[in-house]
Amino acid sequence: MKTIKKSTSQIFAILIIAIFSNISAIAQDKVTLTDPEIASVAVVANQIDISYAEIALKKSKNKEILAFANRMVTDHSAVIKQAVALVTKLSVTPKDNAVSKSLNEGAEKTKKMLTNASAKDFDKLYIDNEVVYHKAVIGAIEGLLIPESDNKELKGLLEDVLPALQAHLKHAEMIQSKL
Repeated sequence: MKTIKKSTSQIFAILIIAIFSNISAIAQDKVTLTDPEIASVAVVANQIDISYAEIALKKSKNKEILAFANRMVTDHSAVIKQAVALVTKLSVTPKDNAVSKSLNEGAEKTKKMLTNASAKDFDKLYIDNEVVYHKAVIGAIEGLLIPESDNKELKGLLEDVLPALQAHLKHAEMIQSKL
């Protein structure tokens, strides 16, 4: 009997492809979201990336990874503050939904993978995830959240966040190319 060993990076690649496919499928399916549900997705997506960055700040020794992770905490915390201020102003309570639940389910698997990654594999796994995650979130914002948003201010916030997410993606891809 032949045993096939998969490296941590191969397993991670399979996991992030599955998560990316799941988010893409949700965005492409005709999902109807209310503004409270869109607000929930926005907050959840930002909180998830903060949680990934917090793991990186504990595990990585790479200066570029640490700087990137610090930027993710700062930038995504600022977006959450903006979203909370907007939903408070609009008297909207974010509402959990299929998209936010799917994001959280995928995040739990990813956080476990990142937490259990060896020091040798961690930086590559983290930055590979950041590339895939930012692509998925950008796709969801462009293909689902903005089109589904009824409130001009909520739609405006989502549109305003896109350039920062695109900059994060480019930064992550630059780091990825060096690892």
